[in-house]
Amino acid sequence: MFDWSNLFSIGLNIVYLTMIVGTVVVVILDNRHPVKTLAWIMVLIFLPVIGLVFYFFFGQSARKERMISKRSFIHIARKPLRGYWRKPPLDFPEECQQLAALFRRMNRSMPFGGNRVEIYTDGSSKISALLQAIAKAQHHIHMEYYIWEDDALGRLLSDALADKARLGVKVRVMYDDVGSWRLKKPFFDRMREAGIEVHPFLEVHFPIFSRRMNYRNHRKIAIIDGRIGFIGGMNIADRYLKGLPWGNWRDTSLGISGMAVQGLQTVFLMDWCFVTGEQISDSAYYPLQDAQGDSHIQIVTSKPVGRWREIMQGYLHAIASARRYIYIQTPYFMPTEQILTALQTAALSGVDVRIMLPWKSDSRVVQMCSRSYLRDVMEAGVKVLFYQRGFLHAKTLVIDDHISSVGSTNMDFRSFEYNFEVNAFMYDSFTAVRLRDTFLADQQHCTHISSQRWARRSLWRKVEESFFRLLAPLM
Repeated sequence: MFDWSNLFSIGLNIVYLTMIVGTVVVVILDNRHPVKTLAWIMVLIFLPVIGLVFYFFFGQSARKERMISKRSFIHIARKPLRGYWRKPPLDFPEECQQLAALFRRMNRSMPFGGNRVEIYTDGSSKISALLQAIAKAQHHIHMEYYIWEDDALGRLLSDALADKARLGVKVRVMYDDVGSWRLKKPFFDRMREAGIEVHPFLEVHFPIFSRRMNYRNHRKIAIIDGRIGFIGGMNIADRYLKGLPWGNWRDTSLGISGMAVQGLQTVFLMDWCFVTGEQISDSAYYPLQDAQGDSHIQIVTSKPVGRWREIMQGYLHAIASARRYIYIQTPYFMPTEQILTALQTAALSGVDVRIMLPWKSDSRVVQMCSRSYLRDVMEAGVKVLFYQRGFLHAKTLVIDDHISSVGSTNMDFRSFEYNFEVNAFMYDSFTAVRLRDTFLADQQHCTHISSQRWARRSLWRKVEESFFRLLAPLM
């Protein structure tokens, strides 16, 4: 008697093998960096079932796609500011001119002068400033955050926004659908009932969501009346205020007053157009204002679509231009090969390169991945500092007292390759020195581990870190 079950089993194996081989071919033909290509091939071969599912959700590339048309960009970003574009070029410090020009050509981001910058190094001061700005709003409030949770802070901010919406202020909110997956429908229903426009970024629906699962909006910005803006690493959740059970939450955010807020406004309205199809270019959202300070600022975005990796390439240029020091704070350190080489080259040439990381991370897997890269930079002379007072979530870069950056970008593959990110790059010594001094103050709560001491880690720990490093390009 013919064994149909055996035939079915053979057929199933053939289909499955074809899927694995086909996926490997697709990965190869995608022409990614060889490290990422090999990592995906290894996962697909040695963990075929898990690897196939993982690739389906997190591995597909979308860099050749376009978010919105060039015409929409001109309508939203250029038209309202056409008068400002015609002004004479800003008088940048010589050390910053090439970096500013790079971002302008590559990212179409305009540099703005005459800005005032407030630096917030804890959640309480940032939230207090944000609530005060919301209370004074007269025309509009725009907020875009990766994580928004239904806890005390989330409800406090949603209630404040609802109060303003009932008074006639236009309130728009965007959240990332994966980052804010804990939020339930009633939370947003209450906001919408109050008159707030709320939309998720790249909403995830079964079963058609593979690529959307991977490319997430990691930005954290707020704009009030086009005059005050906030940017940094802090999301909307209690832990950003209260910390974690094992320590405080150390973050860095900026409050910006001046024309650079128009850069943040452009970021929000471009994302809003992508999500909703609505093109907003009313001049009321781009109010002209007098100089508020002396800082020159560019608001720079990066995204998984398009030809360039804007923030990573900006970091490369800034690191290569350093002559005295480079101070970096990041919660996760899984650098691309280009960033790793740039940091090693700077340190070997005599630049004082310091990287500050949390001693304990909020993810053990990410912590192991991050630590696997430390020997590479330590041997080149980079000083690695472990923050001991809690979880360091700040994402800052300071170079030679004249270039500084704060935003949502981590020093890792995911931020550089897969996420929608935004950073403020500042070209003035006053802001750079304040961020430098903040770094040095945090350094008092750090442990510096030499390369010799790091090499004495247990063999098991080294093996564990090396294993997880294989996953770094995929995370």
